[in-house]
Amino acid sequence: MKKKVILYRAIADDLLQILKEQFEVKYHLFASEMTPEFYKDLESAEGLIGNKLSIDRTLLKKAPNLKIVTNISAGYDNLDLNALAERGIMATNTPDVLTDTVADTMFGLILSTARRIPELHNYVRSGQWNEKNIGEELFGVDVHHKTLGIIGMGRIGTAVAEIAHYGFKMDILYNNRSNNAFADEKLHAKNVSLNHLLGESDFVLVLVPLSDSTYKLIGESEFNLMKKSAIFINGSRGEVVDEQALISSLKNKEILAAGLDVYEKEPISKDSPLLSLDNVVTLPHVGSATRDTRYQMAKLAVKNLIMGLNGEVPPSLINREVLTHQGK
Repeated sequence: MKKKVILYRAIADDLLQILKEQFEVKYHLFASEMTPEFYKDLESAEGLIGNKLSIDRTLLKKAPNLKIVTNISAGYDNLDLNALAERGIMATNTPDVLTDTVADTMFGLILSTARRIPELHNYVRSGQWNEKNIGEELFGVDVHHKTLGIIGMGRIGTAVAEIAHYGFKMDILYNNRSNNAFADEKLHAKNVSLNHLLGESDFVLVLVPLSDSTYKLIGESEFNLMKKSAIFINGSRGEVVDEQALISSLKNKEILAAGLDVYEKEPISKDSPLLSLDNVVTLPHVGSATRDTRYQMAKLAVKNLIMGLNGEVPPSLINREVLTHQGK
């Protein structure tokens, strides 16, 4: 009898076929709705594959046979790793394959906010461009030779820093628990305190994972430390930033602009003041959203699931301590 797995995100047909060849696949593409059918299948499921489903102790109590959870994302703040470890359940994600794509998006936000590209696009399309010359009130700011401060210097932060250093000759500051040897040596980056980074950077990019220690890491006092000419970019999680403090800083011109791919609540409310401010560029959480990258993410997740349920160590195992629990 094939092992049962629950799929709660659409994947490419060829990847789905690979899953079906090895497992009994149950579809619950809207698992967040927690239907009775989902819970019934959960009772005998040995694997879960998808993203955004909150997997905590309450859910795990209803999944007595679960062996592995495979997130189709680099982030895993939806997983209670302590609860999974206690049960010896493997947790995996899909890092690396999305690094360059997300870095592209982050730099796109930097350029869009600095040069006011969406705002000027609308200016032209609405027929307001009536003069041959554009006045200073519509000027943007330079990106090249400026200082980029990166909070969280992991894979994506390093990729953004490479673009900034090699492509735009920017100085790189970063704030990280440990030094990034590649960034220090090759990009002449400097690991500095958060306050130093905030005060010296022309662009502040947040890329930390969401945790108890990073919840609302950036708030009123942090925005007050930034230059009035600073541009703030958030590509991590919305809850890392105090959104009301951000709105206040933008309205009061305490910072110049913001580029956002994530929000405290998603989708963002139509009534959010962020959507009415000209100095804000908003994206709908699409950092990794290209066909090629999303395919590679799903492909890696499928590989993680298959290897985990076949008694092998998945390539993207997050909680390696479960290997001791399983005697591997």
